[in-house]
Amino acid sequence: MSRPYVWDLREVDESRVDLVGGKGAHLGALSRMDGVRVPAGFCVTTDAYRQVVAPAVGGLLDRLARLDAEDRDGIRALSAEIRRAVEEIVIPGDLAAALTRALDGEVAYAVRSSATAEDLPTASFAGQQDSYLNIVGTAAILRHVSRCWASLFTERAVTYRRRNGIDHRTVRMAVVVQRMVLADASGVLFTADPVTGNRKVATVDAGLGLGDALVSGLVNPDGFTVRDGEVIARSAGGAVPALTDEQAVRLVHLGRRIEARFGRPQDIEWCLADDDFQIVQSRPITTLFPIPEAGDQENHLYVSVGHQQMMTDPMKPLGLSMWQLTAMVPMHAAGGRLFVDVTRRLASPASRAALLDVMGKGDPLVRDALETVLDRGDFVPTLPDTGPPARGVSATGGPAAPAEPDPAIVAELIARSQESVAALERDIRSKTGPALFDFLLEAFEEHKRVLGDPLNFRAIMAGMEATWWLNDKLAEWLGEKNAADTLTLSAPDNITSEMGLDLLDVADVIRPLPQVVAFLRDAAAAPEDDGFLDGLAKVPGGTGARDAIEAYLDRYGMRCAGEIDITRPRWSERPATLLPAILDNVRNFEPGAAGRRFEEGRRKARKKERDVLSRLRAQPEGGERRAEETKRMIDQVRAFIGYREYPKYGIVSRYFIYKRALMEEAARLVRAGVLAEKEDVFFLTFQELRDVSRSNRADTALIHRRKDDFRSYGALTPPRVLTSDGEALSGSYHRADAPAGALVGVAVSAGTVEGRARVVLDMAKADLEAGDILVTTFTDPSWSPLFVGIAGLVTEVGGLMTHGAVIAREYGLPAVVGVERATQLIRDGERIRVYGTEGYVEVVG
Repeated sequence: MSRPYVWDLREVDESRVDLVGGKGAHLGALSRMDGVRVPAGFCVTTDAYRQVVAPAVGGLLDRLARLDAEDRDGIRALSAEIRRAVEEIVIPGDLAAALTRALDGEVAYAVRSSATAEDLPTASFAGQQDSYLNIVGTAAILRHVSRCWASLFTERAVTYRRRNGIDHRTVRMAVVVQRMVLADASGVLFTADPVTGNRKVATVDAGLGLGDALVSGLVNPDGFTVRDGEVIARSAGGAVPALTDEQAVRLVHLGRRIEARFGRPQDIEWCLADDDFQIVQSRPITTLFPIPEAGDQENHLYVSVGHQQMMTDPMKPLGLSMWQLTAMVPMHAAGGRLFVDVTRRLASPASRAALLDVMGKGDPLVRDALETVLDRGDFVPTLPDTGPPARGVSATGGPAAPAEPDPAIVAELIARSQESVAALERDIRSKTGPALFDFLLEAFEEHKRVLGDPLNFRAIMAGMEATWWLNDKLAEWLGEKNAADTLTLSAPDNITSEMGLDLLDVADVIRPLPQVVAFLRDAAAAPEDDGFLDGLAKVPGGTGARDAIEAYLDRYGMRCAGEIDITRPRWSERPATLLPAILDNVRNFEPGAAGRRFEEGRRKARKKERDVLSRLRAQPEGGERRAEETKRMIDQVRAFIGYREYPKYGIVSRYFIYKRALMEEAARLVRAGVLAEKEDVFFLTFQELRDVSRSNRADTALIHRRKDDFRSYGALTPPRVLTSDGEALSGSYHRADAPAGALVGVAVSAGTVEGRARVVLDMAKADLEAGDILVTTFTDPSWSPLFVGIAGLVTEVGGLMTHGAVIAREYGLPAVVGVERATQLIRDGERIRVYGTEGYVEVVG
């Protein structure tokens, strides 16, 4: 056959994606597998596209690339213009001649697109380009080759590429031409359950004849669910079965071979002729969440770390490895997220109860997902208990809080943490190259020693257990629901709530300076320019404003959204991130708001304390004893609950020191020509970066592959719970107390509030007015500066003791967390009512 325009399918495999596209490469690989039949055919290569199409539309592609992603009308119009231009191209005679030689007379063919960014592990592009069936004759096939080329620029294909971070100027289109098969039946096989993600379950959809009607949804298919070589479920789509059970099992067996060949679950299009299966396409299932590697064949049950840490976005490899190296328990990476294996804890009935209790307090949906698996009875083995929990061990498995905790413990722990961070900052200054990494490994051990200090754990648990005790007992004795929410208002030593109040003080400095306010508004409009602090000093009154912002950054500049990922830009690195919150505070508050808010919270807490103690003492039986117990627990919760936020502050303080040292090393590697840019180190693990520092050699192909993987992980939704079979579980609420149509979540901060919903996905783009209700996916401590100006909070992720809940209670904000798809079901600007005591949200207008 003539090159470079036409190649036989049997001549290509995955190594020639650049030549024949994803579909062509996969079909070529399949055609070379023993026992796998693929209809005969050939590919019109990307060389033909490059020589015939690219020169004709190059200018139009440049215009398309410059369009704003939100300009849907512009994208639609320009995409149509490009398609028309491609379809009008006159195909040169040498390509027409090559096609004529490849065709077999008047046989019918399928003509199908095969783009270089198609059928890839990170983006399948299923349904994004066009296919044409029963095409006969050279002229007709040439016409449909042009149509396939043009389908690269449908609006849906352009949008899909943008969403997956693929530059359409780099994509090339090959075209697969295959002989049609006179099929008795056809359909689709998924070698993993596409709904649950279970890798041990395969599903088959089958219909009579060709599969175009089935794929397009025009007919109902027969359905088969196959596990371990047996049909375990079936459904009938028509009166005449398209497949027998034996054929369905045989097809799945063939699919397992194909899955093994490509190394991941596959979405396979097939047809059946004379009881013989032929494969017309196989692509990876890109929507499945990856499974952590366990290295064995045993069952494992994993819990998402991100849902506990309020950061469910993907992390870059350096961030993942740094968290693993500094975590107190082993963590497993998958899909850019971290998971903890809880199988052994669940296997013992005693530890199982404690774990489920803790998980339920953190996120009831996690507990429900775990119980869903446990209720099946066959996934997690039950091991005999070794005996009752040891004395002095709390429900969480750690040391129990002392009966009467000493409040001085908090001051001691804070001082220890500050000393440790200061020593780290001092000692790391002289370290560079391989010596830096040796030092950091020792620093990570100190990091874990500080975090794992039993006194640290006892202080945290003293506040949490006092909270639970007060809520349980006051509900029982007084009918008070979530009484601790008020009793903990303005508790001392809460570094995260102080962060929000201190930003109000920054606003107080800026508010009287109109020229400074105007300057900062302009700077907020261009947040990528972080040189505004230098320019601020040139504005009348700007020196004092700059000093106030820099003082704030000295204390809190190590924080940022998603701060558990060391690769995320810190406030000190991008101070413009804070400008929207500062300007909202300038607009929405009067001078001295921070002090007034703190005192108001303390007054409400004292009033609540007097109220509950008075009502308890008035009870005829045991009232005085109950009041004494309650007073002791109120003192305990106020002494310790604020410290709940400090260990995370200590962690991110150390992380920022680690990061600055590593970025200096990255700069050295860039100067040496080892890396193209400093941020390349984010796509290496700590261990890999250490090796690069020693060898002065980096695997650039690995870095580029990691960047592609990271982009693809952003499209995946991490499950709360994941099994080693690949089943993703998010849990359910089992409640009958919420009104019809209400959005159900977890009640974490008492009270009811109605206001305008502001759906905010990026703190740097927040625009809040007094009385607004913040609706977002998750909040970590970096979001706390926004809390001072809102009236309520709704998040998709979280539980009773996660950071957003703790700070919402601290500020007295009605809050409901764990509301599935809240940012999609609530539209920005709608009026909503948040029932923070009952745990649900209503859209009211």
